[in-house]
Amino acid sequence: MSFVTNNLAESFLVVGLILLVIEVAVLGFSTFVLFFVGLAAMVTGGLLFLTVLPDNGLGALFSTGVFTLVFALFLWRPLKQMQRNVSPKKAQGDLVGHQFVLQEAVSPRLSPSYHYSGVRWNLISDTLIEAGTRVEVIEAEVGAFHIKAVESTV
Repeated sequence: MSFVTNNLAESFLVVGLILLVIEVAVLGFSTFVLFFVGLAAMVTGGLLFLTVLPDNGLGALFSTGVFTLVFALFLWRPLKQMQRNVSPKKAQGDLVGHQFVLQEAVSPRLSPSYHYSGVRWNLISDTLIEAGTRVEVIEAEVGAFHIKAVESTV
């Protein structure tokens, strides 16, 4: 414990950084609470390092609480608004758009598998597609390709 009190500025900087990393990397920037506390701890650590604040634990904790409140008051609404502005469009991977020729027929009731890139994929279609038809992957899920027939351009 004496190490923390002897290096109070560095301790607050490290704790603040850890809280910011947890908020962003683990929680996906969803709660903001650890973000506000981490940011406040970093600011307090910086002010302790610059000797603007006295080097004692009680003052540092009080400063962190005040900065947390200030950051929450000023940043809550803009961060919440930023969180709402998320595109509803699904992310597309490299597998979407892949074309191949069916070896077996596919229908809503019949879902054969297809081996691609070292993985066995179940083929899913809303309509009957005969064997020998060129198809394209329109959506990829875990272990499943949603496919549609490709119109011939000849």
